[in-house]
Amino acid sequence: MSAVSDRLPTFPWDKLEPYKKTAAAHPDGIVDLSVGTPVDPVPELVQKALIDAADSPGYPTVWGTPALRDAICGWLERRLGAREVTHRHVLPVVGSKELVAWLPTQLGLGPGDRVAYPRLAYPTYEVGARLARAEYETYDDPRDLDPAGLKLLWLNSPSNPTGQVLGKEELTEIVAWARAHGVLVVSDECYLELGWEADPVSVLHPDVNGGSYDGIVAVHSLSKRSNLAGYRAAFIAGDPAVLGPLLEIRKHGGMMTSAPTQAAVVAALGDDAHVHEQRARYAARREALRSALLSHGFRIEHSEASLYLWATRDEPCWTTVAHLADLGVLVAPGDFYGPAGDTFVRVALTATDERIAAAVARL
Repeated sequence: MSAVSDRLPTFPWDKLEPYKKTAAAHPDGIVDLSVGTPVDPVPELVQKALIDAADSPGYPTVWGTPALRDAICGWLERRLGAREVTHRHVLPVVGSKELVAWLPTQLGLGPGDRVAYPRLAYPTYEVGARLARAEYETYDDPRDLDPAGLKLLWLNSPSNPTGQVLGKEELTEIVAWARAHGVLVVSDECYLELGWEADPVSVLHPDVNGGSYDGIVAVHSLSKRSNLAGYRAAFIAGDPAVLGPLLEIRKHGGMMTSAPTQAAVVAALGDDAHVHEQRARYAARREALRSALLSHGFRIEHSEASLYLWATRDEPCWTTVAHLADLGVLVAPGDFYGPAGDTFVRVALTATDERIAAAVARL
């Protein structure tokens, strides 16, 4: 066990605990804008679907029910513009973080294989490579990477933490480059439905992939769009030559989404109204926080999509974290996402309207 845990970095969020205590001591209480966990209610139709499926005594299947696969295929075509998506092109997973952490291992990567991800990125991309004992590196433009030994290229658009969006032309060129060098592209698109100043595009769109899913996989989650973080509901879609073996591996590992959760996902993917309502909540919170941060002397970069504002006062990120903690506001330090973020903080939009208003007043 120690040999596995020794491969991993220190869990970053533990470093925030002293600042959390400071923020919690504020007379009006803490405003936690750090982790980015949804706080709004699970949509009623989703709750009802979960409850209706509560009497599920048998084992669920790893591939999901036909109704679930139909729902995923339908959403991919309706929302992302994907074409000719069949059940072979989709695979439910137990939340996207599980998939990100274990994908390199399940792909059979190991010593000598290379995994690449953005210079500013979700820390679990690195964790996944470490678990597989693969080599890992970061990039500004993946096309500048040496393709020799590069087996897995992570894209993340919209980005966590920066909210940056890769345009259709750039995505098209990256996919073409990866295919030319035999590199698997896995695009983390969990924030795709939360574009504010840009309209994010999926690698599954035919304008990007030329009508072929060869060598590409997209990762999607219902945590943010539908407030289902507590359900652990996500899926991947793309190349059947990749998904087929993953399905077999995950069957052996028992990596299955619960039957009630599968039913809830069917309901969530079939309804767009609750997504529009949640977007409106986040849009209002984003505008309020953005204006307050700018007035407080921050500069905001990118942030054209996702659930975060990538903000800086051009000082060490922990100095900013401490300053905001003194105001009772907790944010994530930018260096959690790589050394390039050492003068930034990530400010989440995931707090109630009342707490957002409190943060705005303090700022």
